[in-house]
Amino acid sequence: MSMNERKLKILQAIIHDFVETAEPVGSRSLSKKYDLGVSPATIRNEMSDLEDMGFLTHPHTSAGRVPSESAYRLYVNELMKKKEISDDQKNRIAQELYDNVTELDQTIEHAAHILSNITHLTAFAMTPNEEMEKLKFIQLLPVDENTVVLMIVSENGKVQNNAVRLNDEYDEQMLRILSKSMTYSYKGKTISEALTGDIITSFQTDIEAMNGLTRNVMPDFMKTLEKMLNANLYMDGLTNIFNIPEYNDLDRAKMFMEMINKKDEFKKKLISREDGMMITIGTENNEDDMNDVSLITASYRVDGKLIGKLGVIGPTRMKYDNVTSVIDFMTDNLSKTFKLTGGDEQDDRSEDDEE
Repeated sequence: MSMNERKLKILQAIIHDFVETAEPVGSRSLSKKYDLGVSPATIRNEMSDLEDMGFLTHPHTSAGRVPSESAYRLYVNELMKKKEISDDQKNRIAQELYDNVTELDQTIEHAAHILSNITHLTAFAMTPNEEMEKLKFIQLLPVDENTVVLMIVSENGKVQNNAVRLNDEYDEQMLRILSKSMTYSYKGKTISEALTGDIITSFQTDIEAMNGLTRNVMPDFMKTLEKMLNANLYMDGLTNIFNIPEYNDLDRAKMFMEMINKKDEFKKKLISREDGMMITIGTENNEDDMNDVSLITASYRVDGKLIGKLGVIGPTRMKYDNVTSVIDFMTDNLSKTFKLTGGDEQDDRSEDDEE
């Protein structure tokens, strides 16, 4: 049995109708809503053929049909057309991203919030594993007599702060000297390189006169670098599922929430996904608890360098054309936003310290 143009047209109409209504689709309603150029009887016969081919399923409680995983895959690969998002939506996304550029992590977190609001799905954004990220500058800021804040900034604008308790009192000149010395020693080094013993040893040898303060700071410096290695995952719109008909079943909703709350496992899955736009549907996710969801991810970059991933997770009945267009626009704008800002604030702060 071949998939001819008429079957494709009918299947596309069924997918569109089911995505919009969440109701099984019947031949009579399909003929009334869409100009398919054939009678309800012909549509009914074609739907029967599509079911035999595995593109439609027939719920026991309804006379209508719903698209199968195979139908969504065919739609995404061959039938889906890029849906242009409105100028108002484009301007809103671009402005909100630009207005909220502070630290890299906070901007990425806000991106997940924007994506969730627009798609009405559970959205996520992930910063990268920073092993090859290069350090930009290091600063020690006074808090009280025995506490300082250690600030490490990467070239991509990632900022990690850590409060350090000192055994001895210090003065601000010592902190400035140590900040400059650490910046000089580590600037341009990757986090992975900065964690090696050779750099630590040579750095401590260079400032033997400050070994007491150095011994206090270095363990926390290493711990802070290790924190920067971890990819952060931000999620937004978890409760959006309760507005989706598929999750009116509380057991199914509970299963979804339990899956999402396993953040470490979910993070590993995202890290292992290919770069660029990637859509996996149902059993393509290769996880039992993800057999009835679709996962869409895309990569964002700064100056051509891979930074992280952005995407959504939700039911297989999803507006793939709209969601992929929004994600595509957002990843492009994230890259442009970081390129425009370029971490000027950090540059100014670093230059002031070196005067």
